[in-house]
Amino acid sequence: MQATQAAPHDVVFLFDCDNTLLDNDHVLTDLRAHMMREFGAENSAQYWEIFEDLRAELGYADYLGALQRYRMGHPRDTRLLLMSSFLIDYPFANRLYPGALDALRNLAKHGPTVILSDGDVVFQPRKIARSGLWEEVEGRVLIYVHKEQMLDQVMACYPARRYVMVDDKLRILAAMKKAWGAELTTVFPRQGHYAFDPKEIANNPPADVTIERIGELAEIDVASLMGAKG
Repeated sequence: MQATQAAPHDVVFLFDCDNTLLDNDHVLTDLRAHMMREFGAENSAQYWEIFEDLRAELGYADYLGALQRYRMGHPRDTRLLLMSSFLIDYPFANRLYPGALDALRNLAKHGPTVILSDGDVVFQPRKIARSGLWEEVEGRVLIYVHKEQMLDQVMACYPARRYVMVDDKLRILAAMKKAWGAELTTVFPRQGHYAFDPKEIANNPPADVTIERIGELAEIDVASLMGAKG
């Protein structure tokens, strides 16, 4: 017998994680400071060079993958074990932006909230879980290499008549808007370094809605949000 397809929701709210709900720039600052203390300037610089090369290769930040590559050149360095523990056990809940959980709870009154993130299959889920976001959205978490290329699966997992996407990267919002058109309302929180990158701003159209902080969504009128067009 064929499975019955779930009826579409009126609206589904999609949220990026890094620098949208969680201050990932702050996490990176802490990580850089930890590496300087544990490894010194020269080794830290080498790790971050590997990290950037791997990000260019994969298309997303892979902290643990960069650590594995770094280890290949330093097989006797036992301090690497402390480095991995720092990443895995980091208190991500302390790095949520003020009002992030309230924003999720406010929009959840009108439709399912979903975390839609890029990242690896180990560290990114760990980050989302330890921050409390996984529990807050009741396990509705999608993580891809390039999420803007997986919109067909997003629709299959969470069918809806309308979508709202909240992301700090105009490039992502523009790509999703091109694919979904009027069915999507894009929301751009001006948080994190990508949100202020002159090249990102110049090369992409503005979002339907621009906010200065994610906490604004905790009090926003959803009807006006859905009707926003630039």
